[in-house]
Amino acid sequence: MRHLLLAVALALTADPATALSLPDWLTGGAEAQQPAGPPRPVVSVIVEDRSAEERWIPGVVQARTQVQLGFQTLGRMIERPVDLGDQVAEGQLLARLSTDDLAATTRAARAALDAAEVQARTARATLERTEALAARNVASDAQLEQAQQANSAATAAVEQARSELARAEDAQGLARMTAPFAGVISAVYESPGAVVDAGAPVLQLSAEDTPEVVLDLPAQSLVGLQPGATFAVWHRNEPEAEVTAVLDRIDPIADSATRTRRLHLDLPADAPFRLGALVRARLGTADAPSLSLPAEALVPAGSGSAVWRVRRDGAAANVEQVPVEAAAPFRGRVSIMSGLQAGDEVVIRGVRSLTPGQAVGRRLEP
Repeated sequence: MRHLLLAVALALTADPATALSLPDWLTGGAEAQQPAGPPRPVVSVIVEDRSAEERWIPGVVQARTQVQLGFQTLGRMIERPVDLGDQVAEGQLLARLSTDDLAATTRAARAALDAAEVQARTARATLERTEALAARNVASDAQLEQAQQANSAATAAVEQARSELARAEDAQGLARMTAPFAGVISAVYESPGAVVDAGAPVLQLSAEDTPEVVLDLPAQSLVGLQPGATFAVWHRNEPEAEVTAVLDRIDPIADSATRTRRLHLDLPADAPFRLGALVRARLGTADAPSLSLPAEALVPAGSGSAVWRVRRDGAAANVEQVPVEAAAPFRGRVSIMSGLQAGDEVVIRGVRSLTPGQAVGRRLEP
């Protein structure tokens, strides 16, 4: 202790100004003079069309024009010369009901018409005699009125019997089911021998000239998707044979059970898919890729959204804010409709702390 006090005294005696100044480690002067560190690195992603295996959607090939066919009358089906997958021509016989009961109904209706016509002729003759007697004051006005009423009733009965006969003949003719257009049998609901109700579906006929793919997607994934968007469609066993399909329409009403909406994609006429085939589809094609980003990359910008794009020039790099048109987030990602191109580098971490033109460092993988 005595030696320390002696050293301080000697320093004060030698140079008081120097002795009163503080060392650099107390003032921070040396640290303040240190040069600034390198720009901070950024966590970013390269915008690209994600692989088909990561974002394909299952779909089914079906015909745009397809109808369920049934009989317009009750009866027992005795013949169905076509089966599932058969190609049929317009007007070809598809199924037939037993006409025994229908023929009996027709005969009964024809007999009822004959009886009504006899009654009508009798009533007409009675009216003519009554009118002649009334002209000679032999028949009373009440008798004449009664004859007129009987004649009117008989005439109405004839019209009713004719209508019943026409209905029975139509029903007998409706026992034959024919193809309304050329196509393929895509579903079979009843077999020969079954008693079918009027209007119950028996077959489903699909036209082959208008194939399409149907997809079911949740509503949030449809934001920004408009008719005319292109999809790539392929079969699971032939992933290299992609076919371009165009979005034709989206069903306006969601399914009551799954709450999904159905998309209808038009296929080219020469598409190598059979009706009913299970296929895979993804938004975008090789010529028009579909770009997506993690949802956290978006920042508010006016009335829309923007992202921070990194511009690199050798070792130097800075960020710029780019307005983009993005769909609603789905499963943590957003589809970019416009504003970016494949190959752009976009920051996805710390996006709230960046400023336009800010220098950044190396890129880190997320």
